[in-house]
Amino acid sequence: MSPAVAVFLKECRESLRDKRVLINALVLGPLLGPLLFVSLLRLTISHQREQADNPLPVVVIGAELAPNLVSALEQQGLQLLPPLGDVESAIREQRISVALRITGAFADDWRAGRPAQVDILYDSSQRSSGPQIQRLRTMLEGYSRRVGFQRLIVRGLAPSLSSGLLISERDLATPQARGALLFATLPYFLILTAFIGGMWLAIDSTAGERERHSLEPLLTNPVPRDQILLGKLLAAAVFSFTSLTLGLMAFSFAARLLRSQQSGMSLSIGPNVMLSILLLMVPLVLLIVISQMVVAAFAKSYREAQTYLGLLQLLPLIPSIALGVLPLTPQLWMYALPLIGQQLAMLRLLRGELVSLPLMALTTLFTVAAAIAAFLIAKRLYESERLAVNA
Repeated sequence: MSPAVAVFLKECRESLRDKRVLINALVLGPLLGPLLFVSLLRLTISHQREQADNPLPVVVIGAELAPNLVSALEQQGLQLLPPLGDVESAIREQRISVALRITGAFADDWRAGRPAQVDILYDSSQRSSGPQIQRLRTMLEGYSRRVGFQRLIVRGLAPSLSSGLLISERDLATPQARGALLFATLPYFLILTAFIGGMWLAIDSTAGERERHSLEPLLTNPVPRDQILLGKLLAAAVFSFTSLTLGLMAFSFAARLLRSQQSGMSLSIGPNVMLSILLLMVPLVLLIVISQMVVAAFAKSYREAQTYLGLLQLLPLIPSIALGVLPLTPQLWMYALPLIGQQLAMLRLLRGELVSLPLMALTTLFTVAAAIAAFLIAKRLYESERLAVNA
């Protein structure tokens, strides 16, 4: 039997006996992301529907100056709140979300046929007030258009004269592409699942064995060190890839559960998409587990390795935040960057788009190159006699 295969079977057998590894690799890793997604999306959709169906509570300052306006807004769902002494302080203290102020010159401007000013008061730092502000703005804009049309009709003019352009919008996004917006951060969670799946085995087979003083007898065997390293890496990669596969299946099931929750949107993670994602993730899984072995080799104890690898898990969060916050247009060179390339390709697959073979090859090639470089570093660490010494 090959030494690498023997070490691989040893690590797998010991990991299957360790409940901690099994729970994290086969339960916690695959299910944490989907459960979090389903819970948050259901909560978000429920909150949006509740805001759309319920009356919009607004404090209107100077309501007596524009009774027709207030009445029209109430017909659209506005709920008039009792007046407050200091509305601005109430908004800053988050006692109310939004207020409408009708200026003193409103009546004179209205009778003269001039645009009458109203002020929307809000605090932009309160993210929860955004939908309410947009809803009130839509009410006011609709009322303004109706009044403008009525004024033109009274003067014997066609309302269409007020518009120089007739704007027609066509949303070319498919239901699959719109549904992918719900799972925009799914690539990060899949990569995180791969991190969690192999992390505990990487820790236990390096820092854990060193702490238990079982690594030194293993390294004293007349076997090339790279064979021992290869066996440990393969075992960690198997657990990481298994965790990734289970997580992807759980996300596919979650997508079917959420399909009927949002009208006009659908998300299907079918067998072809799943297979493409898994093939895309193979080199990245190897890079992840090799990096984990390298980091764990520097730790002197199991707890110290946990700390280091916990920080390493934050690494894929950086490109996820960049892709989600910055208005970046995917460029060819981005696919050559490990982590970023996989996330861009997975987003295209989730949108129902094809990822060309050159792009897949570019992402795979550079990730494999990074994995080889990491393997050479790990091999050098394993050839060092300091690896087996717990000092």
